[in-house]
Amino acid sequence: MTATRLAQRPQLSEEVADHVRTRIMSGEVRPGDFIRLDETAAALGVSVTPVREALLTLRGEGLVDLVPRRGYLVSPMSRQDVEDIFWLQAELSRRIVDRAITRFDAAALETHAQLVDDFEAASAAGDSDGVVHAQYSIHRSINRASQSDKLSRFLFTAARYMPYRLYADDPAWRAAALVDNRRMLEALREGDVATAHAVVDAEYSNGARLLVAHLERAGVWDDARDDSSPDAVEVTSADDRSAGATSGRATAPGR
Repeated sequence: MTATRLAQRPQLSEEVADHVRTRIMSGEVRPGDFIRLDETAAALGVSVTPVREALLTLRGEGLVDLVPRRGYLVSPMSRQDVEDIFWLQAELSRRIVDRAITRFDAAALETHAQLVDDFEAASAAGDSDGVVHAQYSIHRSINRASQSDKLSRFLFTAARYMPYRLYADDPAWRAAALVDNRRMLEALREGDVATAHAVVDAEYSNGARLLVAHLERAGVWDDARDDSSPDAVEVTSADDRSAGATSGRATAPGR
């Protein structure tokens, strides 16, 4: 497993959760695979504690299950689950853009246009990290203009399931996203709600189609896998054996 070593910071467990969540949603680890605490901690250069906290968060999200005396394994996931995640984001995004489109002033539109230019520059340079940052900033610009804090938080929660790097590494996705970003910018300038909705629908339907196809190729829905998988190993940490006796799901922390 290749991973960027993470520096110590207060939100460390959240970053570990993001890392593991991305591995799950990109199909790098599949339903039935165990997540090894020690291995994950070593790969990220952190202690086992934030990894354990991250897995509790992911358990609350339904992405992993705790198997008594064995550890955490990736929960089952279906095509419908993936489609539902994108459907929810599209529904929230349409409502947010309805509010934002009437609240963009000249200064906000200029800033938004610069963000789209930043996306184009990062895409042309093949800078995947820059693409991810620019796309996040574009969505954040619309969310902030909408003045809909609660809806934006719900959207953020749903968007955490998106393996953004998977998309950012795909030149075809970057080209389509740039077209969508330009169309949305013009819709915001013109107050064109219909076009804004069409852009939202295109963005999320395309995202769902690409992810479902990727997970299909990765064999995420391969029913032939069983506990004889070499990944199905026992977690030997004493703390984890103790945690295995705990019943009930943990509640993911709010953001």
